[in-house]
Amino acid sequence: MSQDHESLENLLNEDRQFPPTAEFAAQANATAALYDLAEKDRLAFWDLQAKALSWDTPWTQTLQWEAPYAQWFVGGKINASFNALDRHVIEGRGDRVAFHFEGEPGDTRTITYAQLLVEVKKTANALIELGIQAKDRVAIYMPMIPEAAIAMLACARIGAAHSVVFGGFSADALLSRIQDADAKLVITADGGFRKGGAFALKPAVDEALKGQHNVKNVLVVQRTKQETAWNSATDIWWHEIVDRQSAEHTAQGFDSEHPLFILYTSGTTAKPKGIFHTTGGYLTQAAYTHRVVFDIKPETDVYWCTADVGWITGHSYIVYGPLMNGATQVMYEGTPDTPHKGRIFELIEKYGVTILYTAPTLIRTWMKWGDEHPNKFNLSSLRLLGSVGEPINPEAWMWYREVIGGNRCPIVDTWWQTETGGIMISPLPGVTATKPGSAMTAIPGISAVVVDDAANPVAKGHGGFLILDKPWPGMLRGVWGEDERYKETYWSRFKGIYFAGDGAKLDKDGAIWLLGRVDDVMNVSGHRISTTEVESALVSHEAVAEAAVVGAQDAMTGQGIVAFVILRGGIAHASGEKLVTELRNHVAKEIGAIAKPRQILVVAELPKTRSGKIMRRLLKDVAENRQVGDATTLADPNVMKLISEGLNTSKDED
Repeated sequence: MSQDHESLENLLNEDRQFPPTAEFAAQANATAALYDLAEKDRLAFWDLQAKALSWDTPWTQTLQWEAPYAQWFVGGKINASFNALDRHVIEGRGDRVAFHFEGEPGDTRTITYAQLLVEVKKTANALIELGIQAKDRVAIYMPMIPEAAIAMLACARIGAAHSVVFGGFSADALLSRIQDADAKLVITADGGFRKGGAFALKPAVDEALKGQHNVKNVLVVQRTKQETAWNSATDIWWHEIVDRQSAEHTAQGFDSEHPLFILYTSGTTAKPKGIFHTTGGYLTQAAYTHRVVFDIKPETDVYWCTADVGWITGHSYIVYGPLMNGATQVMYEGTPDTPHKGRIFELIEKYGVTILYTAPTLIRTWMKWGDEHPNKFNLSSLRLLGSVGEPINPEAWMWYREVIGGNRCPIVDTWWQTETGGIMISPLPGVTATKPGSAMTAIPGISAVVVDDAANPVAKGHGGFLILDKPWPGMLRGVWGEDERYKETYWSRFKGIYFAGDGAKLDKDGAIWLLGRVDDVMNVSGHRISTTEVESALVSHEAVAEAAVVGAQDAMTGQGIVAFVILRGGIAHASGEKLVTELRNHVAKEIGAIAKPRQILVVAELPKTRSGKIMRRLLKDVAENRQVGDATTLADPNVMKLISEGLNTSKDED
């Protein structure tokens, strides 16, 4: 840790500042007074935010806190689906568009709040017919189509926790998540459209369900109409069961601490962690942050978060936050370069998008593709830009502001995690003078501190570890079924304090600069992948005896995966480029394409201490073309010289 800690001290300085314009500040949802209000009485502040929602039963206690366990709005009862849909229809906003859906092939659907409510009620009735009850778990494995959101809201409506698994994950990854959550139902589609063609999803579900599980049915949306293998005992077409349901369903309130969803995220062991969130506190934070961070004006804005519902960003800032606030959104199924590299900009122009929330990876990709693509389209409808997924470098921030935002849109660079449920650190548009590359400060109601090894706050201009020292409503309530792992992972580094796993620096003005993870989790294009998970996948290949994986800085993806492998002796296998390709594809099959290593180097030996511990720090030095650090503790100090020479001659995958 001390090595990491020292490196946190030496960051670039950024003196450019962009204060809000008077016009933006005059109409902003947030004011500087929010900070004072939250500071004066934090719990009263969160009470106020919770009261913006519709509760069946009011709470009797705002917070019950015994570290590391929080209960928020104790005794209150609330329904997530009612808050996202029914109340807008009841209050006369049923004709407002909830989603402008654009399929990759160009098919479109316009869905109003009233129409979305009917679909969610019918789907809820279908789930009940299939025997799903409150407290059951439902796995959702879908492309980015409206039925993905409908399925989530229908689960929430009847009190069944959903576990959404990203549609790019492999059958093995899907099975492990189905098993861990003990899901009774899987909701999927025949496939989806991506990169100009149909891809299949149902075969991965069929493959996954060859394993041990308690799944009774598979509910399948017909999206691509491709040939689909069918088991009439378990498989049901969505349209055949949902379409015939009654459009009446009365939502009942569930306890504020009733589980809303489980979402799996990589841990530092190969087994993913089931982060689970409950209802009342999560909804409160999602709605509040969406309102103040994105300055949402639901009557006039068209909001577009480009994430997938398989990630927390899609949960909080596509499904729950925006719908609770009555927003109109764009939902797009496909990739940003299909059928051309200007597709996102074309859709911004087409739908008059006013707020865009996307990832630094995509922003850097747009930069690589060239300004001519955004410049072909009219982006003048945009008034606010957001960034999420990993720290954004100042160059990309400035490009985003100038080329996409026409030098007029404030940028909200947001820091948060699957575990936090909602945004924690971000500028407030209309209030904060922003700096390119900094998430600035904790939002009102949140306490984030940068500390040293002994948990003492660091001085301005210094770096350390980012901690959250006070409970917050949207916080995770645990790791599903693994209580000790929850305590060990998040609460053991600093006693009774949540450690996010990220390093950060305070600049001379007290603004926070995120520096990425200080543990063994890599951040690739905003997706957290553990080194252990990739190492496990590599070692499961017959040719590999041992593997060490590091995340190396990558201009496009934030971090690129670099793997060092030792081959097993005495077995026949491919060699050279053929072997490397085989190993990369093997990792993709085991985990998903996002985990494919950028580089794989076959080595004779790995740098190990005399006790046998692999020194990944030295491998990271090599992977990032740095002078290799102190190697004196190695059993064989010459090993690093050989590895350095080998990496410099190996090929990068683009």
